[in-house]
Amino acid sequence: MQTITTTTDLADFCEAAKREPYVTIDTEFLRERTYWSKLCLIQMALPGKTGRAVLVDPIEGPEMSLEPLYDLFRHQATVKVFHAARQDLEIFFVEGNSFPEPLFDTQVAAMVCGYGEQVGYETLVKKIAKENLDKTSRFTDWSRRPLSEAQSDYALADVTHLRVVYESLAAQIAKSGRQKWVEEELSILTDPATYTTHPEEAWQRVKTRTTSGRFLAVVKELARFREDYAQRNNVPRSRVLKDDALLELASTRPTNAEELGRSRLLMREGRRGDIADGILAAVKAGLETRPEDCPKPDLSRDQLQVNPALADLLRVLLKAKSESLGVAARLIASAADLDAIAAGVRDLPTLHGWRLEAFGNDALRLCRGEIALSAKGNEVRVVTL
Repeated sequence: MQTITTTTDLADFCEAAKREPYVTIDTEFLRERTYWSKLCLIQMALPGKTGRAVLVDPIEGPEMSLEPLYDLFRHQATVKVFHAARQDLEIFFVEGNSFPEPLFDTQVAAMVCGYGEQVGYETLVKKIAKENLDKTSRFTDWSRRPLSEAQSDYALADVTHLRVVYESLAAQIAKSGRQKWVEEELSILTDPATYTTHPEEAWQRVKTRTTSGRFLAVVKELARFREDYAQRNNVPRSRVLKDDALLELASTRPTNAEELGRSRLLMREGRRGDIADGILAAVKAGLETRPEDCPKPDLSRDQLQVNPALADLLRVLLKAKSESLGVAARLIASAADLDAIAAGVRDLPTLHGWRLEAFGNDALRLCRGEIALSAKGNEVRVVTL
């Protein structure tokens, strides 16, 4: 096992990777105390049961440039293989403005191959590689040095077993002809919009049942301030203002430090200094928002006229399709999607791309009365009318 701490050694490994059909990659990071993930370790392995595997340590090598890795990301002849890549890709996008191409995510591929929704790496290793993982180092502090042998072994196992998992899933995908399905899902992971959070849109993630425009205007301004402050100071949102405190402040609407100090849920850090000033300014901005500019909740789903009988038939159709295709039903459509289709909504993800092919076309035909469902034993069949 080699630990890389210099740009030269990283470049040597990445040049070797360019000569291979694929390379497996994983990262270890911390995010509990920061807004942006702190990259602590990168693991990579080349093909073959005994193929070269390395740890890239940016903490031990603070002067090391990751540009050779980003150059490998741009190398089209080598597939970059991850498992559950979203957080890994966010790190590389934020730090290097780079996405690996071409990309293969074994979690996405496993869902398409029928291993269930958001299947874990440990499960795939057990089912495909027939190996058991030692997870005792799962909750380790990856920023501390030196790393123990157990930590290093744990980190490497995330890329060495991944080789077997990748080769098996890639073969299954090729055999089933579902490459397009995987590519559509991966296109979301390599879209910069997936990792870009705009402060002015942050309020949409705050869950509230209140539909008052004025209340939502204050929520919007508080969420905007929280997101902007957290990004600028690289601290977690919850360290600035937790959701329950944000909603309390949107209700009480303090206008000065004394009123702010009466909050039951606001943390001590939020009662003084820049955070307190930002909260009061946000509340003021929310209260001064013109009525016509106040946010309006999306009530379209609540107002849908759902045909319950049709919704039930769509559920039966989805179950039959997911079982015949060997794909998790929730990956194809949610219960809310089925209700929306039964109410006449057509602008839905499940009615586009590979989902349209797998389920959407027949769902629309069912809605138009062009097909019926027939049961024979445990099997549900589609009957053309």
